Amino acid sequence: MKKRNIAYIGGLRIREAEGGGESRTIEGNALLFGVRSRLLCDWTELYYEVLEPGSVTKEMLDRQDIKLTMFHDRQLILARSNQGSGTLHYEVDEEGVRFWAEMPRTADGDKALELIARGDINGCSFIYSTDEREDAGAVKYEYITDEDGNDCLLRHVLRIERVYDFTVTPDPAYEQTSVTRREAEDCGLPRRESSTDEDETEEETAEESGSASEEDTEAEESREDASEDAQDENGAEDGEETTEDENGSENRREALRSLYDIIRRRV
Repeated sequence: MKKRNIAYIGGLRIREAEGGGESRTIEGNALLFGVRSRLLCDWTELYYEVLEPGSVTKEMLDRQDIKLTMFHDRQLILARSNQGSGTLHYEVDEEGVRFWAEMPRTADGDKALELIARGDINGCSFIYSTDEREDAGAVKYEYITDEDGNDCLLRHVLRIERVYDFTVTPDPAYEQTSVTRREAEDCGLPRRESSTDEDETEEETAEESGSASEEDTEAEESREDASEDAQDENGAEDGEETTEDENGSENRREALRSLYDIIRRRV
């Protein structure tokens, strides 16, 4: 199973202390259901992932060893939940997974509190893995068109198998996990026409155009031959007509000469 990381901006804050005292408890959303996270992918322009409701349950989380870290650095541990108990607390509701933890009185705990209070750290993310096989029914892919008319690849996560950590991070807008084309197709993604297919189509079109051109050329040559034959026939007919005209003229001249001779003999 491949580890993946999804991040969410906003929602991270320091919980107000009861009685107005100092609070060292931070809280936020480790993950949200039904929210698209834009991922990085080198074979499609836009790739989004969405966690479907029910993909994470409290029972599943209670079986995990989850660390709350800064920047996904497992050396910077702020809290921990091992088999459902420890200093990291969470709950699952219709929106997703919300967590809270009291920051330790250490250099890392003080640093996290200061950066969160200042707004320098304002997001959360988590690392998870799930079964990527198509028959496992844990993920599925589809092509969609977004609001701007762009073609997108959308990954639906239906079930998460393991969660490794929650982390606080300053820049959760884009996450760094990518998906390979083989992974997507292995999970049932319908094959889409690629540039290679387009090239083949263009070649076929070109061949068809070439064949059509050859046919057009042959047809044109046939038309030219027919035109030449027609011209020859017309020429022959014109020749015949010319011969007939010449014969008629000669006959008329002969008749005139005969008439002239008759008149001259009478005179």
